[in-house]
Amino acid sequence: MASIFTKIINGEIPCHKVAENDRCFAFLDINPLTKGHTLVVPKQETDYIFDLEDDLLAALMQFAKPIAGAIEKVIPCSRIGVSIIGLEVPHAHIHLIPIDGVADMDFGKPKLNLSQTELGTIAERIRKELADG
Repeated sequence: MASIFTKIINGEIPCHKVAENDRCFAFLDINPLTKGHTLVVPKQETDYIFDLEDDLLAALMQFAKPIAGAIEKVIPCSRIGVSIIGLEVPHAHIHLIPIDGVADMDFGKPKLNLSQTELGTIAERIRKELADG
């Protein structure tokens, strides 16, 4: 059975897409820790990130780098935190999280409840920054 991320990539479940290429896909987390919290996933469905082939793992990080830069320009923060947990969805993914301190990356704290409109606006601003950057 396809993971929820595969269904998002295939357009079966809507998302606020930030970027896409032939191997990778990035979209806003619908339960973000902070505004701009973005998930970066390989299109290939692989449960554990360290089971990815080396070239795909490298491609995923290279894909994430300009997205992190765009998020940092759009969302006021000290930097973009990176987290790879891999327990909540059986599809490798990287969390890019705008942070001002380590506490901003606490997955145990309550998530933000942003409207679809606000998520759409954030995704649009990140996409624009990627295009202009």
